[in-house]
Amino acid sequence: MNHDFNELLHDVAKQISNNYMESDLLIGKNNKSLPTRTTIIEILEDTRRLLFPGYFCKDQVTAASASYFTGQLIATIHQKLVKQIALALAYSHPDNVTSSDKDIIDKAEQISCEFFKELPKVQQMLLLDAQAGYDGDPAASNREQIIFSYPGFYATFVYRIAHELYKADVPFIPRMMTEHAHSKTGIDINAGATIGKYFFMDHGTGIVVGETTIIGDYVKLYQGVTLGALSTRGGQHLAGVKRHPTIGNRVTIYSNATVLGGETVIGEDSVIGGGAFITSSISPKTRVSVTPPELAIKNDSGAELSATEYIYEI
Repeated sequence: MNHDFNELLHDVAKQISNNYMESDLLIGKNNKSLPTRTTIIEILEDTRRLLFPGYFCKDQVTAASASYFTGQLIATIHQKLVKQIALALAYSHPDNVTSSDKDIIDKAEQISCEFFKELPKVQQMLLLDAQAGYDGDPAASNREQIIFSYPGFYATFVYRIAHELYKADVPFIPRMMTEHAHSKTGIDINAGATIGKYFFMDHGTGIVVGETTIIGDYVKLYQGVTLGALSTRGGQHLAGVKRHPTIGNRVTIYSNATVLGGETVIGEDSVIGGGAFITSSISPKTRVSVTPPELAIKNDSGAELSATEYIYEI
């Protein structure tokens, strides 16, 4: 290394190190550690193998080996989960406690046990989601295809796992899980949303579901749908406030529709057309559509052409 770079290296390293000391956002507060992202992803993948072993396990699970397989995998996930929950709880604790403190470990153990108690119900919900995907998509050859390859189903799986931890007030981890799914699928479902049974996202890319959204049973969303807040200018003052819409049972919302506001309710059995922008409630059994704009096409001379003439010219 040349002399100039050595001086630069020393100066920059000193400045960055000083920044570490001045902000607990950079190296953590009070020498506490945050949950580990790679381990959180491992927990998700281990849980997916547990719930759907026929798709994501290297070795075949049979009726004879199922009990041993599930017991061993549950123990592995539990061990990892308790440690990560303890890290999250300790980091968020106002006092100078660590992840190895008995009270923190006991609470993490309790949360993990409650999580596993709910897991069979989550598995049943996911089977209904897979059925919804198959029933709702004529391009799906079978339900196995939904489970194995559909990004919308993966995002739903991660959401349902993260939601159980969200309900237990676990810091950091639910959002880490759903943001992992977001990065993989382009689907952003906040772990705090409440989503009923038989849920399906067709294509899914670009769907956003906000934290206080409530979605009923038998709901289908298409790509680009946003279920969001009217405004977040209030910042942290809006934390805990219902600011996202409620979607009733058996509602279909087509691509790129936007539904905003905590008081906005889409009544059951309604259909929201593509591109709609909704900020007030819709009565049950209503069809909402957007009148498409008129297509105007002109050639170089300024003469208007019909769409068919334009296609013919090309």
